[in-house]
Amino acid sequence: MSPRNILLAFAFCIITASSALAESEKAYSPGPDDVLMISVWKEEALTREVVVRPDGKISFPLIGDVDVQGRTIGELRDEIQAKMDEFSPGAPVSIMITKVNSPKVFVVGKVVRPGVYLMTERMTVVQALALSGGVTPFAAADDIIVLREARGKTQTLPFDYDAVAKGKYLEQNIYLNRGDTIVVP
Repeated sequence: MSPRNILLAFAFCIITASSALAESEKAYSPGPDDVLMISVWKEEALTREVVVRPDGKISFPLIGDVDVQGRTIGELRDEIQAKMDEFSPGAPVSIMITKVNSPKVFVVGKVVRPGVYLMTERMTVVQALALSGGVTPFAAADDIIVLREARGKTQTLPFDYDAVAKGKYLEQNIYLNRGDTIVVP
């Protein structure tokens, strides 16, 4: 491979990695129990892990509480950067997610292992039911519901496991959101 081609391949890898990082900053919004590592360049006293509290906020020295709920890592970094400029002008702020603990779903009712399940990636209703060991023989598998909070109101989304298992009404096998509850009567 020629030096020019090696350079082009290297540049492509850098651009691809930068794009992936930018997309991850756009895609993920920290939630309660997530752990973030925040650092201010050349300020060791301002490098620390913070846990997102149940109210969706973090506390950071000098700037106090910052609301992270519903915000991407990039948006959060920009806000902290702006607030830190008062104390350490021009010092770049970086934020890394060190532990993802917030995207949880709840499976309750007549399943083998009811409980709270961490969503390490996008998850459908069928996948969550599989994690819980599946429905028990006495479950009303055709009458399952997904409870979802949206704008302060609870939505009820029907799910007919028997039909989906037969390949029907597959649109009911929705992707779950953080905090969804699957109820298996």
